Amino acid sequence: MDSRGSGILLHITSLPSSCGIGDLGEAAYAFVDFLGETGQNYWQILPLNLTCIHYGNSPYSSYSAFAGNPLLVSLEQMVEEGFLAQSDIVEQPTFPRKKVNFQKVTKYKHKILGVAYEKRKATLPQDPEFQRFCCENSYWLGDYALFMALKEVFQGDEWNSWPDGLRERRAVVIEEWQHKLKESIVRERFFQYLFFRQWYLLKEYCSKRNVQIIGDVPIYVNYDSSDVWSHQEIFKLDRNREPLSVTGVPPDYFSSTGQLWGHPVYDWAVLKDSRYAWWIQRMEHNLKLFHLFRLDHFRGFVGYWEIPADEKNAINGKWEKAPAKDFFRTLLKHFPSLPIIAEDLGVITPDVREIVNLFGFPGMRVLLFAFGDDVSSNAYAPHNYIRNCVVYTGTHDNNTVKGWFRTEADAECKKRLSRYLGYKVSEKCVHWELIRLAMGSIANLVIVPMQDILGLGEAARMNLPSTPKGNWEWRFMQEQITPALIQKLSEMTEIYGRA
Repeated sequence: MDSRGSGILLHITSLPSSCGIGDLGEAAYAFVDFLGETGQNYWQILPLNLTCIHYGNSPYSSYSAFAGNPLLVSLEQMVEEGFLAQSDIVEQPTFPRKKVNFQKVTKYKHKILGVAYEKRKATLPQDPEFQRFCCENSYWLGDYALFMALKEVFQGDEWNSWPDGLRERRAVVIEEWQHKLKESIVRERFFQYLFFRQWYLLKEYCSKRNVQIIGDVPIYVNYDSSDVWSHQEIFKLDRNREPLSVTGVPPDYFSSTGQLWGHPVYDWAVLKDSRYAWWIQRMEHNLKLFHLFRLDHFRGFVGYWEIPADEKNAINGKWEKAPAKDFFRTLLKHFPSLPIIAEDLGVITPDVREIVNLFGFPGMRVLLFAFGDDVSSNAYAPHNYIRNCVVYTGTHDNNTVKGWFRTEADAECKKRLSRYLGYKVSEKCVHWELIRLAMGSIANLVIVPMQDILGLGEAARMNLPSTPKGNWEWRFMQEQITPALIQKLSEMTEIYGRA
């Protein structure tokens, strides 16, 4: 990030494929080629974590902070590698091309992954690659696989409702269930092995094409997760092992009642006493997965909005301090560098800015926020950028540029945008005008959502915060990448010195 560059924000699920959801197969490699052809050197994605229908299919709500999402495994690639026969995937349901039907996809992919397991289960104990994977990931994989096997036994019930011995993780009881669910545990490990095998092959291809992957690491984890179940001591839980308080943010741009996320709050005193052992493992894991990553809700490492667990919204929370300096200094003792992008959007206080500057983390600038009442002093306006920042036209939580222009920007906002550009801007080309503003800025790195590259409207929005349904479903089609689009993006990238 010490030189000019640019890239595209596109989650894996949004790639084209015949199986109803984007995956780690052929279309992912074709997208890397597209990035290379147009001079882009970064591909930003959303979290790779396991998703589930119960949590709205959000990659920010997972049963594990470490496990990958088996729905992203390419079945065609499994055929090529001999895990499946072509006949195993011939009879597929009909999936929509422009949206992910998560329920339909989950049912189908779990079925086919189960077929692959049945074909391989007899040889897995002697498979050195599989055994090496299990050994190298033992610090999270064992607890995760048992957790998922138990979820199946108890029909999806939260771990707090399991029998006392499991809820309290008594060693004898854990050992007993590990033996009882041995096959289910191996199956869950096998699914993770398939995911990470394909992921690292794709990452290697990106490196060869000089494309760096920007990951996304959520700060919090779900209460009903293998992480909380197996590390109860690092979260603020009561005697019944239920959350004393939960996470969120106060009222802001997105919601007048704030956002009630509902994750359990970290007990930072316990984390500090352990010298942040769990976080060090998590950072090491993500440093293997990505070339660099966005640390979501960065301000939560400095001060976090703590909400009593019985509240119905986020209004009645309070700010609490976290040991940010000690935390990041400890991480830097373990890792020679921390290639982190600080997600510093929202209410950012001087203490948060101090930490960002102290450790030299690049922050984020979003162009959709630039044209409010006072453009001249607005930190998101291009003339106020610094080199060490990442500029976005918008993020996965925002409308597309065209959608914003059509439904959110009022007449005064549009007038300010036109005055800033020096000419009147139309809905037809507004996405390219904002991309040009970002590309021409002093910022070292520019990231543009694929929806804005394609000039799509609000129907292509990835997520609308505080809404439980209809998110994370958007997909693009390969034919939308035209020769004219490739030429336009290539020329803009080159002329602004980002190729």
